Amino acid sequence: MESNPVLLESKSSPINLLNEMHQLRLLGHLCDVTVSVEYQGVRAEFVAHKAVLAATSKFFKEVFLNEKAVDGPRSNVFLNEVQVADFASFLEFVYTAKVEVEEDRVQRMLEIAEKLKCLDLSETCFQLKKQMLESVLLELQNYSESQNSEEEGAAHPNILPDSKAVVEAGQDPADSPVARPSCGASPEVPAAKSKEKM
Repeated sequence: MESNPVLLESKSSPINLLNEMHQLRLLGHLCDVTVSVEYQGVRAEFVAHKAVLAATSKFFKEVFLNEKAVDGPRSNVFLNEVQVADFASFLEFVYTAKVEVEEDRVQRMLEIAEKLKCLDLSETCFQLKKQMLESVLLELQNYSESQNSEEEGAAHPNILPDSKAVVEAGQDPADSPVARPSCGASPEVPAAKSKEKM
């Protein structure tokens, strides 16, 4: 009698795999490519794994699949016009699926994602830029609404918020229409504010 097939699936395996590959890269173990990055005279070299770069970047995949056999154990890739800090952030992202950058670098990260054809980073940057834009629009809307309410308050100067405004106008609060219930004070004025003239 045949038993039914069951699915063995690990939720933690992809995360563990990424973490292990990241540790191997940081320690320089099993790395088979050196990426040299240069921008405006600033140059740095990064070691990585071809398989990780090829799996996350179509640019690197094309480079590695089209390269000729090399003499040494490690191949080299040269990238011009890519800032060292941006490529370091790119590597951290492809090895960990997350990276922390300053807000003003998000656009540059989007540009490097497009240059290196890294769809995951491109989508992540795009979503973050969308959230940032929505946040700015919400702040502008709130500011606009607060300005409108201030303008509406200024447009109706005959409405006095309380009896202090009457005092500032030079009247005796006891003689003001707001303070005297006998002179037709509005029902909104609380009884505690009204004073009876002795």
